[in-house]
Amino acid sequence: MNKKLVVDGTNAILGRLASHVAKQALLGKEVFVVNCEKVVVSGNKKDILKGYFEIRKKGGSSLKGPIFPTRCAAIVKRTARGMLSHKQGRGASALKRIRCYDGLPKEFADSKLEPIHQAKGIVTITLETISEELR
Repeated sequence: MNKKLVVDGTNAILGRLASHVAKQALLGKEVFVVNCEKVVVSGNKKDILKGYFEIRKKGGSSLKGPIFPTRCAAIVKRTARGMLSHKQGRGASALKRIRCYDGLPKEFADSKLEPIHQAKGIVTITLETISEELR
């Protein structure tokens, strides 16, 4: 059984990608998500951006969190973390087995990339656009 899984995030829906990645990590596989900037979120652009801005605003100057990332790869990992019980042993060790990358690193250039459910015919916005708006 192959213990490494390289997942291509191109045109994949964020929630479905994150749940698949979390499940594979819980099964004991090392999961590498590449092309995170091309992952999409389905829905109306204005509503999606409003939701992400609200999450970012929750942490005030005197508060310690929540700290919500702006990098695409970090957003994917944070979403996968939400699908795990990361405060307990099994979920924490699964989270350590998840690695996310913007673009395609040289080490995975010749690897077989596993595609996830592609978004077709629905309104979407890419994480790259969301990331640029959050900065």
